[in-house]
Amino acid sequence: MYPPTNPQASAPEGERPPLLVVVHGGPTSAASAVLDLGVQYWTSRGFCVADVDYRGSTGYGRRYRDALKGRWGVVDLDDVVACARYLAGSGRVDPARMAIRGGSAGGYTTLAALTLRPGVFSAGASHYGVADLAALAADTHKFESRYLDGLVAPWPEGADVYAERSPLTHVDALSTPLAVFQGDEDRIVPMEQAEAIVAALRDKGVPHAYLLFAGEQHGFRKAENIRAALDGELSFYAQVWGFALPADEHIPPVEVAGG
Repeated sequence: MYPPTNPQASAPEGERPPLLVVVHGGPTSAASAVLDLGVQYWTSRGFCVADVDYRGSTGYGRRYRDALKGRWGVVDLDDVVACARYLAGSGRVDPARMAIRGGSAGGYTTLAALTLRPGVFSAGASHYGVADLAALAADTHKFESRYLDGLVAPWPEGADVYAERSPLTHVDALSTPLAVFQGDEDRIVPMEQAEAIVAALRDKGVPHAYLLFAGEQHGFRKAENIRAALDGELSFYAQVWGFALPADEHIPPVEVAGG
């Protein structure tokens, strides 16, 4: 957990900071306790950042890693929700301003938290996140072929489990403002998944932003797009939660539709 830190600014007395729960990709990866400019981007702008190593993350032994087997979309959601509730309950963050963000598998947990565990977070950001587990199981790159058999259920025998844990199945419960960031050349999580989520947000009138980056694949690589995604996400939270952006940074406001 990284508290907000900026030697040139301080919060009004008594105000608790917003929380940003960061969900790593993988999903059997891990957060890294090293200098991360992506984390500093948020802490220097007043956010408390919780970088969650939910069950299944590497670095804590086989038993911890194996706890995700067959339970992706269950225990990871339990852990990110428990983290947010603990920090809010201990008075360290503002419970009305808690967001969740992640990319790829972390984007899946983000979308699943907002659809399968609604009411905890008041904003979210999915960066090329998985919205349809069945589509990922049926058509993914060779390196991760059959990967989800162990994380969710054997495919296609367990199709009902894939449907039950897919955010797209539960868009009726999606009522949280959400920013979606996607590359138009992504072959691992195609843009159709992002656009299905955006369409649901649009149909329901939920505040949302959608930034599609031309020429980007699974993970943004161009410096200007990486910066645009960060600034766009910050602008989205500013509009949803009603705070002003630093005037000297000249961050262009992202277009927020719905609401």
